[in-house]
Amino acid sequence: MYSHLRKLQIKLAEKVKICPLENTKPKLVAGVDVSFERKTGIGFCCIAVLNNDMNLIQKAFHTQKIKLPYIPGLLSFRELPIIYQTMQKLRYEPDIYILDSQGIAHPRFLGLASHFGVVFNKVSVGCAKNRLVGEYQEPGLIKGSFSIMHYKHKEVGAVVRTKNNVKPVFISPGNLIDTQDSINIILKYARGYRIPEPTRIAHILSNRLRKESV
Repeated sequence: MYSHLRKLQIKLAEKVKICPLENTKPKLVAGVDVSFERKTGIGFCCIAVLNNDMNLIQKAFHTQKIKLPYIPGLLSFRELPIIYQTMQKLRYEPDIYILDSQGIAHPRFLGLASHFGVVFNKVSVGCAKNRLVGEYQEPGLIKGSFSIMHYKHKEVGAVVRTKNNVKPVFISPGNLIDTQDSINIILKYARGYRIPEPTRIAHILSNRLRKESV
């Protein structure tokens, strides 16, 4: 039924640019999170923007009906519309966007972070709690340990320990960044928690908005 969307992903994946980060000293990093109310089908999106001191300098919200059902591998078509509307409410432009999703570590090399980056021409990183595709070796137990992840003989990201003795996260470049710079950004913004601060805060705020709406 959704074969046309999968074909579109293949075409868009050709436009993804995996390269060293051009702006080596980003000042503003955004975390993007979308939560859903199952009964109503309403989505709640938050973008939280932090500076280098880990201070939350702005946040934007948007709520709307989500039309497309959840389909594995097609998450971006479900979430991009509400993310776009939320972006329009930002006063300051982030240098990097971190999304709780996959970048190129995806069956068609176009997870939400990559789709987002290509469509909006943004630097984007996927930082997911679970693996979608890829083979890897378990990294060491100390923060900063990582192992490269491969899928179909291609490097698609890394499995990174962001806190001592906790489960690793699955990092994959989305667009206009490479694996090593993606790792560096996530580790820089991982301050005492498994999840980096921008997406951790965005997740808290989007879920708070969802609960307040009930």
